[in-house]
Amino acid sequence: MLQLDQTDLKLLREIQREARISNVELSERLNLSPTPCLRRLRKLEDSGVIRGYETQLDSTLLGFQISALAFVKLTRNSADNAKDFEKQIQNLAAVVECNVITGAYDYVLRIVAKNLEDYERILKNQLGVIRELADIESTIILKQVECSKGLPL
Repeated sequence: MLQLDQTDLKLLREIQREARISNVELSERLNLSPTPCLRRLRKLEDSGVIRGYETQLDSTLLGFQISALAFVKLTRNSADNAKDFEKQIQNLAAVVECNVITGAYDYVLRIVAKNLEDYERILKNQLGVIRELADIESTIILKQVECSKGLPL
């Protein structure tokens, strides 16, 4: 594990809160000059601690009225089945998140759809044709209470 000091942790907290912050503003918040600040940022990027930067979009404003969790059970939870399933899931644009879980199901997917008919089409025509898939149980998300806050550093 990478050794992080308090300045590294403060830097990570700041960019979690505001990823588009300029290096000058970030260096001021950290009480560093811009060059050492940028050097620390690059070190964290190169080490893989910072995996990337992303923009959060409002799915409902973009026409995705349905957000659902789909709990998936594989026909057999083997390494080959998992690898094949995960490869096929990567190609489905409606699947915005995929997590391996423990318990009665093997995966939980977060899926967005324009409406219920679109969600049904995704279930039947995209997920339903994956041969490694044995069972799907869906739960529609009624309201997202809190969006990503970042890690508690």
